[in-house]
Amino acid sequence: MNISIISVGKLKEKYLKQGISEYEKRLGAYANVQIIEVADEKAPDNMSDGDIRQVKNKEGERILAKIKQDTYVIALAIEGQSWSSEKLAKEMDKLATYGKSKIAFIIGGSVGLSDAVLQRADTHLSFSSMTFPHQLMRLILVEQIYRAFRINSGEPYHK
Repeated sequence: MNISIISVGKLKEKYLKQGISEYEKRLGAYANVQIIEVADEKAPDNMSDGDIRQVKNKEGERILAKIKQDTYVIALAIEGQSWSSEKLAKEMDKLATYGKSKIAFIIGGSVGLSDAVLQRADTHLSFSSMTFPHQLMRLILVEQIYRAFRINSGEPYHK
């Protein structure tokens, strides 16, 4: 399985980089995982609705340019479906079984995802109704992907 995590913005925090690196290493036994960073759009602190839409659209264009036609897209969005770790594992297993071996998880920037990205997504997934920093979300996501593979392999880890 080929998994891409497409995320807006550069990861600067050393501790997050170390955590993500550890899970990428662990995931090597199960899948080819690639983390793709797209540039975030510089924006003022007090943005109008129009400014927010413009930022989302520019970041969205960069995200969409990284998604191949035959890729199954899961957008992380607060409004999405809430799954358990077991449900994520089951869905990933189902995708692999039915020939969807390319999956892209999308993590938006600080103002979220554009309508175009949300429309391209096959699934909208919510990790929580809380808001997390998008940099931290990368670590949480890569850990959950690892957990899903462990669950599907019947290996101890997820309990």
